[in-house]
Amino acid sequence: QVQLVESGGGLVQAGGSLRLSCAASGRTFSSYVMGWFRQAPGKEREVVAASSWSGGRTYYADSVKGRLTISRDNAKNTVYLQMNSLRPADTAVYSCAADPDSTVWDIIAVVTTTAYEYWGQGTQVTVSS
Repeated sequence: QVQLVESGGGLVQAGGSLRLSCAASGRTFSSYVMGWFRQAPGKEREVVAASSWSGGRTYYADSVKGRLTISRDNAKNTVYLQMNSLRPADTAVYSCAADPDSTVWDIIAVVTTTAYEYWGQGTQVTVSS
């Protein structure tokens, strides 16, 4: 069983920055593909970023490229999402997720919510205009 706990959300003005953290339990964190997802009111959950096991490969949704950066520290069992140049459209609940089963970097899998087995409770990010 893997437990994921997010932190770092809050209220920020447009153009501002936030850094989300996701701390994971378990001793095999380095074997998980990790993703950050978000869900805005009335919208479906969508992937915003994903990281391979070592962090050497990453994926970003087109809407966040150049503004959000995913990184991970396997020694601390933590994945981060640095969010810069935030926009009101970025307002959502952000959740991290772990895929413990993937053994190859598969873009189709990393953008698919059902590929992730473990989820955090989410943290609210609100960007005011």
